[in-house]
Amino acid sequence: MSLSSPLLLFLAAALFSAASPYEMWNKVTLTHHWPSTFCSMEHCHSNISYWTLHGLWPDKGNDCNSSWHFNASQIEDLLPEMKKSWPDLLKPTSVSFWKYEWHKHGTCAAKADSLNTQHKYFSKALELYHKVDLSSILKKFGIVPSTKYYSFSQIEDVIQNFYSIKPKIQCAFLAKNTDAQALGQIEICFDANFSLLDCEKHSGVETVSKRGWHQLDDVSNTSGFKVCDHDTPVYYPPFS
Repeated sequence: MSLSSPLLLFLAAALFSAASPYEMWNKVTLTHHWPSTFCSMEHCHSNISYWTLHGLWPDKGNDCNSSWHFNASQIEDLLPEMKKSWPDLLKPTSVSFWKYEWHKHGTCAAKADSLNTQHKYFSKALELYHKVDLSSILKKFGIVPSTKYYSFSQIEDVIQNFYSIKPKIQCAFLAKNTDAQALGQIEICFDANFSLLDCEKHSGVETVSKRGWHQLDDVSNTSGFKVCDHDTPVYYPPFS
């Protein structure tokens, strides 16, 4: 007796799921960029005076579904906010940055029902970005762009005390033999229920480096962003 068509489909789906190399993620990292630092590294121009989104990264998998193409029409209602909060600092009129983030990270985040469409993925990233409100919190506690230097602990303590979690703070050296590191990237982490989480838990997202959006996760490039040195003064460059 032959198997019914619905049962065959069920068994095929089960086999595909079991064979999938990408596990369900435990943590997502909301990554913020400081535009002045990034553009000093990449020779772009930005007059943005607030922290912008870089991405929402699950801790397991990259490029999980190459056939799931980015479609800007599916997030058309989000585009005005995307352009403001999640801008492409290198190509302001292009969607290539969002396309890259979707292909590399969004298709993996989509293993969760809460993020299983392009609209869900990008809208959740924007929601978390506004929930964290990093620019306002730093400013509220006196951490503002300045020509003076901060200690690493001053910045970390503000974030850690306000959100009650440990962030991942990354810096870059903008010139050789400089006496300070430039604040460039701050990661805030969430569990699968989007509750705040220490970034050191279930770690799967690595150091970010420079050379454009498409190589920002290339840990072999030591000239880009790295976890800040705790003993080196931190420069939080004013926007130009």
